[in-house]
Amino acid sequence: MVPLSLAPLALVASLVTLAPGHSAFGQAFKPQLGCLGDRRPSGPPIRVSVVPQRPPAETFAVWSPLLQQLGHVSKQCFVLRVAPTIPNFEAELRTGRADCVYMNPYHAVLAQRWRGYMPLIRDGSKPLRGLLVVRKDSPIRSIRELNGQAVAFPSPNAFAATLLPRVLLARQGITIKPVFENTHSNVYRSVALGMLPAGGGINNTLRRERPELREELRVLWQTPPFPSHPFACLPGLAPARREALQAGFLALAANPANHRLLDAIQIPEPVRADYRRDYQPLLGLGLERFAVVGSD
Repeated sequence: MVPLSLAPLALVASLVTLAPGHSAFGQAFKPQLGCLGDRRPSGPPIRVSVVPQRPPAETFAVWSPLLQQLGHVSKQCFVLRVAPTIPNFEAELRTGRADCVYMNPYHAVLAQRWRGYMPLIRDGSKPLRGLLVVRKDSPIRSIRELNGQAVAFPSPNAFAATLLPRVLLARQGITIKPVFENTHSNVYRSVALGMLPAGGGINNTLRRERPELREELRVLWQTPPFPSHPFACLPGLAPARREALQAGFLALAANPANHRLLDAIQIPEPVRADYRRDYQPLLGLGLERFAVVGSD
């Protein structure tokens, strides 16, 4: 384990700056309130909830401008909500508090079961892969060396970052001790600072981390590919409005000026999603062995 005092100063600054549990963070950050998009929408405001993979400020920073543009092209108004933790987010899924949700593939299975959420859009450019990362100078070269060790994960029900690695490791007889760090960003920083020997993440979030952090990490292992996170809506949202959202995402993608906005929310090439084709097959993976539903 690498002492904190030996970690690169830029990396320590990165950890302190973005840690969502820090009291100064909560006092300094005030998310934008009100309507995002068309001020004269075709219906009531659409409540959007985003899974908190990253610190709330980052999530608001990338989703607010995207919803602003999506609202203009689809004639909708959005109210953006980012739950403080993934268990809080799951509680919102169970109650159907949000009209539309950006969530991981296993959440798509749970949300369909609980409230009938219908996936509308997902990224079609790159499949989702779970990763296990270690420090770049770590002596660990094989996942078998993790047997019996503590491993950082973002949350119990993160699909590719937690559930899928745990299932696939268990199939090989590798037992680990999970430590949950609330966000992907916290996992990467815990590993980079030597606080834990390895951690779970996904290709999409690791690629978006700061270069100075990525340079401290090495991908030890990755999962097979799966369809990426969907943007899904309740069946109670009018079909015309759901179709307007699908068409709106596709219209944004057709304009190169919007490509950075779409890439920032991890949907660089939106395509129409289908629950049975894309997410129902996850039911056969045995993920429920490690899933923790209803915890907080």
